[in-house]
Amino acid sequence: MTDLAAIAESAARSEPVLRLKRGEERRVDAGHPWVFSNEVADATPLRAFSAGELARVESYRRQFLGHAYVNPHALICARIVSRTAAQPVDQALIERRLRHALALRERLHGAPYYRLVFGESDGLPGLVLDRYGEILVGQIATAGMEALRPTVEAAVRRSLAPSALFWKNDSGARTLEGLPQEAHTAFGEMPAELAVREGNLQFLAPLEAGQKTGWFYDQRANRTRLTRFLPRGARVLDVCSYVGAWGLTALAAGAASACCVDASETALAYAVRNAARNGLQLQTVRADAFEALTALRERGERFDAVVLDPPAFIKRKKDIPRGQAAYRKLNQLAMSVLAEDGLLVSCSCSYHLSGEALIGILQAAARPAGREVRILEAGGQSPDHPIHPAIPETRYLKAFFCRIGGEVGYTSPL
Repeated sequence: MTDLAAIAESAARSEPVLRLKRGEERRVDAGHPWVFSNEVADATPLRAFSAGELARVESYRRQFLGHAYVNPHALICARIVSRTAAQPVDQALIERRLRHALALRERLHGAPYYRLVFGESDGLPGLVLDRYGEILVGQIATAGMEALRPTVEAAVRRSLAPSALFWKNDSGARTLEGLPQEAHTAFGEMPAELAVREGNLQFLAPLEAGQKTGWFYDQRANRTRLTRFLPRGARVLDVCSYVGAWGLTALAAGAASACCVDASETALAYAVRNAARNGLQLQTVRADAFEALTALRERGERFDAVVLDPPAFIKRKKDIPRGQAAYRKLNQLAMSVLAEDGLLVSCSCSYHLSGEALIGILQAAARPAGREVRILEAGGQSPDHPIHPAIPETRYLKAFFCRIGGEVGYTSPL
């Protein structure tokens, strides 16, 4: 064993131990990195740990399971980062994970515009990093990763040498971890808006006023799919459009017109700017998605294609009944403004809504309107958001490309 390896192993063994109850190691053994508070043995009480503290996770029989960070105040009280006993959680480990993540994205994309780190799927739970050329925008969702933030920043500088890193830590997950919502520049000079390239299109997106980390890279592959099914000369409606990515993709593919619907005045202003930036023109409607679709239906408007890309209606299990009703209503309204033999792209980013459930919702939405749904293709998140087979939570995005047949007309009240 080298001196460095010996030092690393000694440091690893000096960590406090978080021991699980008898039989509670099965899920962790199968590859899932989360430990829940009710799985921890009384012999190692959670109250003995501070938020963000590193620990060795062991089974009831003292079998090593991994190095993790701990938050005694959260339901998910520990998240495993390393499963090698001699490799503690340190800057060297984070740098190696960053290099592996970068190597994958460089194989996937010819230009540096992508999700660089996708939390658990890249071995860095609680961390998201999106790349915009030489600029990185990140989110930290957990107390453990927040404690590691200076180490992450140092690792990012050594591994990628970006010109700037901005933390947009405004997700609701931070509240569950006892963390404040905040936004600040870690280093470098940050612009007020982000430049994005997707295919042959160029976009701008707001930074601090933008959604998530500024852009939705997870839908890139689905936007490419759209171009396969869209007839030339189509009239397209982009609902919950944000800064116009779906609508402008359609126009670039030969659509005759596109109308973007969003509740955010800022988002629609960027959509108009993005259209001009690419030599295109689009219409915008600032309104709630349900209200806009209702008004379009009442005016007898018809579109050849409708894209629904709403925010997550189901964020927790208890939201499932209400969220399913919202998805059904939204899809029913969309079908009411689709021309005969129209294209519906129905998306959901709610983890708690399965693909099978969304298919059922599409069928339930179609029946009262006398429409027929035929699913042409199913899409998911882009490959820079890889799915970990042992972690179902990493698979969240659904997108169904549907041919909507049957007579146009609305027969059932919503």
